[in-house]
This record gives sequence, C-alpha cells and structure tokens, in this order.
Amino acid sequence: MKKEQTAKILKALETEYKGTKTALNYHSPFELLVAVILSAQCTDERVNLITARIFPRLNTPTKMLKLTLPQLEKEIHDCGLYHAKAKNLLGMAKMLHEEFNDVIPNDIETMMQLPGVGRKTANVVASIIYNIPAIAVDTHVFRVSHRLGLAKGDTPEKTEMELQKVIPKKKWGEAHHWLIWHGRLVCKARKPECENCVLKKFCPSCEDIK
Repeated sequence: MKKEQTAKILKALETEYKGTKTALNYHSPFELLVAVILSAQCTDERVNLITARIFPRLNTPTKMLKLTLPQLEKEIHDCGLYHAKAKNLLGMAKMLHEEFNDVIPNDIETMMQLPGVGRKTANVVASIIYNIPAIAVDTHVFRVSHRLGLAKGDTPEKTEMELQKVIPKKKWGEAHHWLIWHGRLVCKARKPECENCVLKKFCPSCEDIK
C-alpha cells in the first residue's frame, strides 16, 4: 500500500476515533493489569461486570494474595478460562509483591516476566499507564489492519511489526484504540458495516466483503 493511501486511512481513523480509550474500567495500574489479563477471550463488558464485583476487595497484590486458588477461581468463575487466569493472577500478584514492591514494571520486556502477561497485555498496560509507544494486536486490530491493507502478517507479532512501520511511533498508542473501536463498531468480524464506514473509499477489502 502506498504511503499516501496509508496516510489517508490513518487520518480518517484519527478524525473518527480521536480521544478514544480502553473500554475496560479501572482506577489503578494494578486494576488495569488484572482487567487486561481477564479480557483474553472474554468481552470487555463481561470483564467490567467481574471487576466491578471484585475490585472493591481485591484491588492490590496484597489483598489478592490473601485468597487461595479455589477462592479466586470462584471470584472470576464467569470469565472464560478462569482456571488458568486465576492461577496467573495469583502468580502475577506474588511476583509484583515480592520482586517489584507492588509496582508494575515500566518497560514491556520486564512486564512480560509476570505470569499471564504476554506481549499484547504488556503493550496495552505500558501504553496506557506509562505512555510508552506500543501497538497491542488483539483480534480487532488484527482483523481491521488486514482488511485495510495496513498489514499482512499471519501472526499478531508480525502484524505488530508491520503496523510499527506504517504508523508514526508517536501515534502507536492512539492508533491501537482507533483500530479497536473501528473493529467493534463498524468493521465487525461477521457483518462489517461497509456502507457506514468512513474508510470505504480507501479500503481495499470493501468490495470483496460485500
């Protein structure tokens, strides 16, 4: 895709979604990290219901570590993959408490040492909490960036590297949200609303999707 075409797509996305932020509810870095871990293969709406229930009591590593694994599983039982997530949350809280004085590391590679924290999760948290330029590739970002021709990579990691090349670094964190919200509201997986899309005259997939 030509740079001119890419620039037009990014400008249209920025105009439409400028100022958008994560749909996850949180009041502290730890709460955001917990919410993002819970969001794997789970809707943000569901995660927000769960965190609204647990955060008043479990919003620090110390508080979370007072629970046993079965107790935490019960707390998040209505979240997909809750067995694995409960184990990772306790492991993450333990490492944060013992090795980082309850403070989330401020670089992506170190953050990825925490149980349950992959590259996508680390990118999201680093971008939002520490304003570190990062592009987190979830299912929405992957789908939309490929439909728009911004990336072709067959994995989130390859897609991330391709997006880093075509999106100005200072816009990485913002563009992540533009792509997510466009995927949620317009460029949906099953029935994309091409007729209502601000990008229809730029999108190489528009006619194919119809």
